[in-house]
This record gives sequence, C-alpha cells and structure tokens, in this order.
Amino acid sequence: MLGVTEDLALDGRQLGKRGAATRRRLLDATSQLLESRGIRDLRVVDIAREVGTSPATFYQYFRDVEEAVLVLAAEVGEESAPLLQLLTGDWQGPVGLEKARRLVDGFIVFWDAHRAVLRTRNLAAQEGDQRFRNVRNSSLRPVTEALARIVPPGELSPIAAASALVAMMERMAAFHIDLESLGASRADVVETVAQIVHRTVTAS
Repeated sequence: MLGVTEDLALDGRQLGKRGAATRRRLLDATSQLLESRGIRDLRVVDIAREVGTSPATFYQYFRDVEEAVLVLAAEVGEESAPLLQLLTGDWQGPVGLEKARRLVDGFIVFWDAHRAVLRTRNLAAQEGDQRFRNVRNSSLRPVTEALARIVPPGELSPIAAASALVAMMERMAAFHIDLESLGASRADVVETVAQIVHRTVTAS
C-alpha cells in the first residue's frame, strides 16, 4: 500500500542488519520529533540530525517526511489488533459491559502510547490526504467490522452503528485529557463510553 517495505531500500536493495537498524532509528526519531512539531514543520534534516546522520541517508529509505510518517502510522495501526479479542463471545449483561470497559480503556491506552503519530495521521486524513485516509481506515476497519458483527440487526444498521461507536471511542481517547481538565475523570470517560457501546451492541 505504501510502496515501502521493511526489508528494502528505495532503490530495491535488500537491507542488511545495519541498514534495517538505521531505518528503524530514522522512524523512531521521526516519531519522537512529532511530539513537539507538526508534520509540515518537520524537515528531513531535523530527523537526520536527531539520528546523527545525513539527509542523504534518510533518502535511501524514504522519499520524504510524509512517507516515513505513513510507515509509522501503518505500524501503529497494527498494534490495535489485541482489541479484536474483546469483540467475540457473549456481550449481554455484566460480562458484556466489562468487555466494553476494557475495549474503551484499550483505545485510550493505545492513543496515549502513540498520540503524536495518530494525531498526525488523523489530521492529514481529515485534510484530504488519501494515503493517510487509507492507513487510518485499514487500522480501524477490523475493529469496526468486528463490532458490526455483534450489533443486532433491527432499527440500526450494524455497520453504521459500529462506525459511529469506533469514531466515538477514537475521539474520546484522543481528547480524554481535555475532558479531564473539565472535571471528567478518566474513569468517567471509560464508564460513559462503555455504557453507550454496551447498550448499542445489546440493543438494551
């Protein structure tokens, strides 16, 4: 999808252990620098300087800063896979509500761990960059589809309901710190969103 693979340089050469390590250091530096500046303010020379190498080295692995961020976003998206384990089995009653709490809490933990990359991904997607939209959709689609399978058919469209729930969980995870500054604790956020999720998927 991105045209960039972990084991190849841009010129198609197979990466050795040293090359793979350099590529990883460049990605880690990009992620770290995104914590303090936006993607449009981040330059290749900044990333190279952080790693202690030259811009020419960066261009051996990535065409530009955006491509490095796309790789990071794709990697981060794969880390949401454990959430899928919660979207199985019975969701009725107290057991289902506890699953909903763990799902919402998992979204928050996921966002807190990767906030800079996820924020950058979503902003670029909202601004119309199709590459970032594709990465975001690929990340969220498995959770959305799994949720849709447990939403009972009826007045609600399962896929529309699941999409709305995922959008809500992601938004609340992204801004839970702001809500906490207004007086809603993290536990309040988890419980409120979990209750909405549980009631939707159980039609209760």
